[in-house]
Amino acid sequence: MTTELYTGRQAAALATGWRRTLSAGAAAVTPSAICKWVARGHLTAAGLDAQGRPLYALADIARAERATRSRALRLVGIGAP
Repeated sequence: MTTELYTGRQAAALATGWRRTLSAGAAAVTPSAICKWVARGHLTAAGLDAQGRPLYALADIARAERATRSRALRLVGIGAP
């Protein structure tokens, strides 16, 4: 079974879509946030592209987004303090 992999920019776009669904368009995920998720251990690269840049699996992106969601939504004024 082949798993589709996504670049950091694509991962940010996917996570932004999920976040905006939950936050009525208020929250976004930037490519730099993806880098922070990696640095903080929320996301691990599943491979590399031809230029040696990390690629991420969809399930891993979803897990990282969920792990960071509550804090991110609080920062934009959504959710419990």
